[in-house]
Amino acid sequence: MISERLREKFNTAKHVCVLTGAGISAESGVPTFRGGGQTAVWKGMPFDEISSARMVRENLPEVWEWFDYRRGVLKDCEPNAAHFALAKWQDKFADFTLVTQNIDGLHAAAGSRGVVELHGNIQRAYCTNCEKRFDIRGKIPHAPDECDECGAKARPDVVLFGEMLPAGALFNAQSAAVNCDLFFVIGTSALVYPAAGLAELSKRAGAFLVEINPEETPMTGFCDEPIRARAGEILPLF
Repeated sequence: MISERLREKFNTAKHVCVLTGAGISAESGVPTFRGGGQTAVWKGMPFDEISSARMVRENLPEVWEWFDYRRGVLKDCEPNAAHFALAKWQDKFADFTLVTQNIDGLHAAAGSRGVVELHGNIQRAYCTNCEKRFDIRGKIPHAPDECDECGAKARPDVVLFGEMLPAGALFNAQSAAVNCDLFFVIGTSALVYPAAGLAELSKRAGAFLVEINPEETPMTGFCDEPIRARAGEILPLF
């Protein structure tokens, strides 16, 4: 399943960057929660409405109820073989960056350090005023509602529809992409920008581009080595 060419690239690489998406977490039983079109996903509201910056401004308690529900669904989900394999890669390469579009925290739970979380983390909250972060793992319903520093409201530490990606996370991801010699796109169709642009940046900078996905995606034809397999099946084989 792994070609000799790719195995040689993997064994000689010094700088490696990995981008993961919903597919890797789906193997742990994490649902995407996305409905097609205007499909209602929460109290008659579509995903892009309940998970929006506008809802935070207009009805933060409803947003928290939705995210607490999602966190309840996630509480029994554990890292899978793909998460654990990537955690081991961190000690194999001189320079390794793991970038994820996922908000579930499973990479860190598997032992990965310094994960670049482009869309935030559902197990954190932050103050809408001073931006202090709060760890809310295991707290359902969430806590706190208000910041203990300034008294302002706390909100989920995730990127919602209508919001920009964290500038620091995006910068770190882009820097890793343009400076790597091997780039993996795992479990994502890479359609959503700016995350989708990371693979393009790396390829234009000369990296060898690998896609791991059970299904063909718009990124497939752009890759040097597309692998049609589940991440949990292929990553432990490297």
